Amino acid sequence: MSTQYESLHPATLYPEAFHVVAPASPMGRKVWPRQPGVFIRAAQTEEVQETEEIEEVAEAADADKPAREAPVRELVTGQFGLVPRWVKSASDAKLRSTKLVNARSETVTTSNNFRDAWLAGQRCIVPMMAFMEDDWRSGKAVPTRIARVDGKPMGVAGLWESWTGADGEVIVSYTLLTVNANSHALMSRYQQPGNEKRMVAILNEGAADAWLSARPEKAREFMRAYPANWLTANPVEK
Repeated sequence: MSTQYESLHPATLYPEAFHVVAPASPMGRKVWPRQPGVFIRAAQTEEVQETEEIEEVAEAADADKPAREAPVRELVTGQFGLVPRWVKSASDAKLRSTKLVNARSETVTTSNNFRDAWLAGQRCIVPMMAFMEDDWRSGKAVPTRIARVDGKPMGVAGLWESWTGADGEVIVSYTLLTVNANSHALMSRYQQPGNEKRMVAILNEGAADAWLSARPEKAREFMRAYPANWLTANPVEK
């Protein structure tokens, strides 16, 4: 379970790697549950939504229609730890969100916490330099930084949600999607012994637009374990 990760630094990596404008305010290097982070989603403008609705009708009428154009991306600031729409109060949202930083891809369509966001197509990409896992092989938890071998940023598949309280308070939040890693050459070494091994769903380069625009039934195809030889793991020095 990945509950901490590193945001992109320097900020110039946002436009370079993900073709989005960098955050207006500097982000903390480490992102923890219930702390602010950023995610990338398809732009939520009325014009874009209307275009998508028109395309959906056209696709239903013409199965041979070419694939849709890439969606316009936008960078959004939100809370790390999803707040489902059905949560009744802000205090309840705070309690639940710390446990909803990860979403199991296998049960995302049946989970009360994530089903609505998945079916609504509220998929996002969480940009990060690395994520943290504990190495328990010595008998003690050793924080370990896991990143791409080439040092480039990675985009992790996620879901986003917008919750509105009775008093009008709005909480925009997001979660990281995970896949099974029991047989993964690298990730099977981490997390507590005896537990199922999980890893965040890292998207392959060039898959960002396809992930953001895919139909719910096609989105599952992106839920794959990232190749072990493309990752590197190093204990964190205190």
